Amino acid sequence: MASTGKKTRGRKKTQMKMIENKEDRLVTFSKRRLGIYKKISELSILCGTEILFIVFSPTGKPFSFGCPSVESVSNHFLSKNRPINDNTNILIEAYRMVRTNKLVQHYNEVHSQMDEIKRKKRELVSAQQTSETNNTNHWWKTPIHQCNPRELDELYSRFSELAHLFHIA
Repeated sequence: MASTGKKTRGRKKTQMKMIENKEDRLVTFSKRRLGIYKKISELSILCGTEILFIVFSPTGKPFSFGCPSVESVSNHFLSKNRPINDNTNILIEAYRMVRTNKLVQHYNEVHSQMDEIKRKKRELVSAQQTSETNNTNHWWKTPIHQCNPRELDELYSRFSELAHLFHIA
């Protein structure tokens, strides 16, 4: 029989120490590199900064990541002849910031909609479990002409609740 125990550590905090096995260290670096790039990009977008990140792999190979690009950030810091007032760059940066703010706002709206949908899903699952425990499955299939006034009121309230659960706006 196969064991049904948990095989991963989940979101447990891992101790920060040097990985002794060289192959494991290389694999871990390869896995984590893209995640680091993603975090740097997110930090750059949310803070409106330019970031240049250079890291060397355990084998000594350099990897670089820049936001908006490695060249623009390195030129900005290494250039001796910086333009005093470059209106084009100011306009581009202003447009980029406006666009970024709109995208962040859109992301937040979509995220809140997702939270609302998840909440409604939990309510539906809860209602379904309650329905199954009450043994009132398929209450919507009850013929109306066979119901007494109390049952009609109950059907009306259930349909109203169902309509409220499906209302998304």
